[in-house]
Amino acid sequence: KRKKKKKKKKKAYKGPPPPSKKTKQSSMFDVSPASCIRARLSYMRIKYLFFSWLVIFVSSWIVYVQYSAYTELCRGHDCKKSICDKYKNGIIDGSACEGLCTKETLYFGKCLSTKPSNQMYLGIWGNLQGMIKCQMEESVHLDFGADLEPRKEIIPFDKPTKGTTVQKFKEMVYSLFKTKLGDQGSLPELVNLILSVADGNKDGHVSLPEAKSAWALLQLNEFLLMVILQDKEHTPKLLGFCGDLYMMERVQYTSLYGISIPWIIEWFIPSGLRRSMDQWFTPSWPRKAKIAIGLLEFVEDIFHGPYGNFLMCEMSAKNLGYNDKYDLKMVDMRKIVPEMNVKQLIKDHHCESDLDCVFGTDCRTLCDQNRKKCTGDIIQPNLAKVCQLLKDYLLRGVPSEIREELEKQLYSCIALKATAEQMEMEHSLILNSLKTLLWKKISHTTDS
Repeated sequence: KRKKKKKKKKKAYKGPPPPSKKTKQSSMFDVSPASCIRARLSYMRIKYLFFSWLVIFVSSWIVYVQYSAYTELCRGHDCKKSICDKYKNGIIDGSACEGLCTKETLYFGKCLSTKPSNQMYLGIWGNLQGMIKCQMEESVHLDFGADLEPRKEIIPFDKPTKGTTVQKFKEMVYSLFKTKLGDQGSLPELVNLILSVADGNKDGHVSLPEAKSAWALLQLNEFLLMVILQDKEHTPKLLGFCGDLYMMERVQYTSLYGISIPWIIEWFIPSGLRRSMDQWFTPSWPRKAKIAIGLLEFVEDIFHGPYGNFLMCEMSAKNLGYNDKYDLKMVDMRKIVPEMNVKQLIKDHHCESDLDCVFGTDCRTLCDQNRKKCTGDIIQPNLAKVCQLLKDYLLRGVPSEIREELEKQLYSCIALKATAEQMEMEHSLILNSLKTLLWKKISHTTDS
């Protein structure tokens, strides 16, 4: 008998079925919830560190740029040192020199400078409050597209020279005025006025250091205008000078309108919104009308006065201010230039288009395409530029009963051309009509 071998049977697997190949592959990528949270926290930490370093870098850069701009714009210490060194060496003298350099009763306050070469500060001189202005040489910046040779330092106190008599100095001043203002019959009177201002210590004669200070100051349009218009309401009074540093009456509000915001924020504000924001921060309409009347009166003061016509070559709200009574006061008159002087600077200048025939930002002439030279005829009078500036300023918040008439007169004013026939008559009619319209509306209000 053949013996049958008994085979042992395996017990059947009763658990879950073994995973398929597809399931095995997918299980390789399964991540537990704890691992997911750890990865997310690690990512958040890296992101946080990155943005923290970015904020630190940008903040440091802004601080550096702002500090560099401030130290470049606000160099009051350098300005005072330069002036006082020359005063102590007997080169210059003036009514403010003693208070600035020896008694130290004249102090520099808040910096208001907009350009490194034209330093401007609030100042205190004893009981007087004013604005100090000082001329400085701009530091040399290397531009690889330009000549690398540094500009030579200008010596503003080289005239008059030693041995110059008072009579000779008067002749120098007369010749300068004749070049700037033309051959006016009132020039001798203006020369005598300058000599009385130059006599800083009021001892009856002008010393050589005082004459050197006066000569340097006469090269500045603003100083000349302050002397010429010293009796006019809208020109700040000259309080004192030392060399080409001078102190003028303080203006409480140093811009016609607008709000000062950091430049980094201005980058992100559209120009249209920026203009609207400027108009939001203005006085009430009657007070705006009073300020506008003052500006129109200033235009009259410099239009064909006893010393000729002056042109406003940079019409900006930042050049105009007003006091606590809402009387207009000029803040910056550096770009108000004698008409004859502007014509000499522009005429026969090479040009390709009318855009090449501009002095400042607003004094324009035409380009003669045949000769490729600028003409000497100014296109737009001061009044038209002023009305352009005042248009949005006055029409915002204007009483409805005069809105249509005011708008009509402003647009007629803007359309004025300096080359038109009978321009002077039209100029006077429009200016007087505007003043009358505004004054009638505000004369009975307490705000004005």
